[in-house]
Amino acid sequence: MSAWQRNDSSVGILSNTGANTGASTGGVRGSGGRSPAESCRVPHDAAGQHATAVTAAGAGWLASAAAYPRTALSLWESRPTAPIVLGCGSVFDVVNVPAIFGRRMLDTLWSEGPGSGPVASHRGRMLLFTAPGTAQRLPSLLEWEEWGEAVPPLLCHGAGDAVTVPPLTSSVRRSGPRWLVAPDTRQPWLPGPEVVLWACVRAARDKPSPSVGLSIFPRTDPGAKVYDVSKRR
Repeated sequence: MSAWQRNDSSVGILSNTGANTGASTGGVRGSGGRSPAESCRVPHDAAGQHATAVTAAGAGWLASAAAYPRTALSLWESRPTAPIVLGCGSVFDVVNVPAIFGRRMLDTLWSEGPGSGPVASHRGRMLLFTAPGTAQRLPSLLEWEEWGEAVPPLLCHGAGDAVTVPPLTSSVRRSGPRWLVAPDTRQPWLPGPEVVLWACVRAARDKPSPSVGLSIFPRTDPGAKVYDVSKRR
């Protein structure tokens, strides 16, 4: 049995993978009555390591998006550090944003908003897992928003698209896909298009001045940011 299974008390994943995968489309709580703080594990530092491993319940939710959930879970049991490609549109959509802009969105969601759903980082981009239908609705909402032009081009992955999902457990290498906010339940809360639009607009409006001297090569690991759920409003 792999480490990610031993760290979770849930049992019977293979027999219940496809059940209870509903998600909210834009409210603060999902269909299971869970808030973002209860639905996702928030990364934290511990001797330089970040707790970004997915639990067994979270793995069950992710696997439900695969064409063959049992096969996906079997792969993760044997190779928990291997990424996998999952389809979008049924269980979740993904909004793919530039890393720096995505960091501002995530900071806003956790400091002033309802929090976020699962979030991953891959190839200089940030992947925000959102409610199904967000990929189709968000672009049109941005067209109507006066601040929409200030938002960098977003890649919205919905029905018919697929994304690379990070491994269930973190590894020493940080060049590959990794979790910033890992799924920790079978029914994670997912923001809808209105919530994502709000975060985009706030991030665009609060863009730091060039005089601040931001560097795209920070000295510290950009994934070291801590999202403390106790500070949620």
